[in-house]
Amino acid sequence: MKNPIPRALVLAAALAAVSPGLLAQTRDSATAGETTLEAPVVNLPDFTRLVEAVGPAVVNIEATSGGRGGEDDELAREGAGPTPEQMPEFFRRFFGQPGMPGMPDRSPRGGISQGSGFIISSDGYVLTNHHVVDGADRIIVRLSDRNELVAELVGSDPLSDVALLKVEGRGLPVLRTGDSRNLKAGQWVLAIGSPFGFEHSVTAGIVSGVGRRSLDPSQQYVPFIQTDVAINRGNSGGPLLNTRGEVVGINSQIFSNSGGYMGVSFAIPIEVAMNAVRQLRETGKVTRGQLGVRIQDVDRERLKELGLDRPTGAFVDSVENGSAADKAGIRPGDVITRFNGREVPRSASLPPMVGALPPGSRATVTVVRDGKARDLVVTLSALDLAAAGAADPADRPAAPDAAANPLGLEVEALDAAARSAMGLGAGEGVLLSRVTGLAARQAGLAPGDVILRLGQQDVGSVAEFEAAAKGLKTGDEVRLLVRNARSTGFVSFVLR
Repeated sequence: MKNPIPRALVLAAALAAVSPGLLAQTRDSATAGETTLEAPVVNLPDFTRLVEAVGPAVVNIEATSGGRGGEDDELAREGAGPTPEQMPEFFRRFFGQPGMPGMPDRSPRGGISQGSGFIISSDGYVLTNHHVVDGADRIIVRLSDRNELVAELVGSDPLSDVALLKVEGRGLPVLRTGDSRNLKAGQWVLAIGSPFGFEHSVTAGIVSGVGRRSLDPSQQYVPFIQTDVAINRGNSGGPLLNTRGEVVGINSQIFSNSGGYMGVSFAIPIEVAMNAVRQLRETGKVTRGQLGVRIQDVDRERLKELGLDRPTGAFVDSVENGSAADKAGIRPGDVITRFNGREVPRSASLPPMVGALPPGSRATVTVVRDGKARDLVVTLSALDLAAAGAADPADRPAAPDAAANPLGLEVEALDAAARSAMGLGAGEGVLLSRVTGLAARQAGLAPGDVILRLGQQDVGSVAEFEAAAKGLKTGDEVRLLVRNARSTGFVSFVLR
């Protein structure tokens, strides 16, 4: 029997095969009674120099407000609203809860909110979020050297959540703006801000997606940048930077069911913010173009009906009477596929394109109607903020709950004067005189509406309406084309 090979020699041979240098170092160390392994070099991004260069232009913002009432203050009263743990999952802006260190006490007596911001001009213009300074009586901007400056609110825009401040100063450090339009998922980005009052905290991550839609309907004009950068309360208004140290976004929202960071953060693209800045500096307010349509995504089940080969574009659900879209000939049922030559991949993509243009701008809208594409020229009107606060159809008075027909709707003929007043021709539409069905009421139908179509059938008389409704039963989906004093659009509900 051969002599067995010593175990130590086997181990040494194995190490030599893997790394001769490592074996040599191990032998040298062994002579000193120590064993030291050489760690491999890992090439990870190092943002040290970047942070040192841009850090001085990032500021902390302290906004002090007196009691001003309103929804936020109502929620802050003891027992007046749910805690973050009780609230459903949604986009949260980064206000803190009363009693949290460094966070605002939004009580009826007023308090202090803290956020972040950054300097965009050497003479003292500072960019932050609207919700950081909303309602503030006094705003303090704290620089990285602890110098404190009183800021004046130049203007703010709630629809983009952008606010522009001005402090007295010269030769202040400035952040360069980049181009967020070229951002792609997977690119490195980092944020600097004051989460929970910890000033100049740095976090890094990657872009998770672009062109995201907010669940807040008032912010449909912002195509948000989604990242996995750790963002928390107090980061609001701080810069989102690319690896060249350029600002590509303003940190604004998180998606959370706890109120804290859960891996999904959202930033306002810098192009959207700077468009607001230009208008705020010139006029103190932001105006936007408007088409005057209500839109939704294209259902895959309706592709054949709409003449499309894939679910793309924005389906026009209704058109406001007298709006820019109405004057240009856009109709309910059209699918907007391009705006000024740019593809509209989904309904959420259209509002930012329209809102980026000022009122009075002319634009070309490509629509698909009856399977055929056509270009329409539209002159944008001004976005009417008051219209956004109009009464919801669900707030209309309810009618008695009784079944007049399977739809729960009673109609009558339109006379010539009524048709003329509604802009209708002869043989178009029937007047809705009574709503008795629960589903129809919940869908927003109300007396005074004019029904133009039921399903695929145009209706111009009571007989035609009743014929179209014949055979409908519980569980069927009903789709009506309805015109009222404000708009023309589709109303859908399920019979029950």
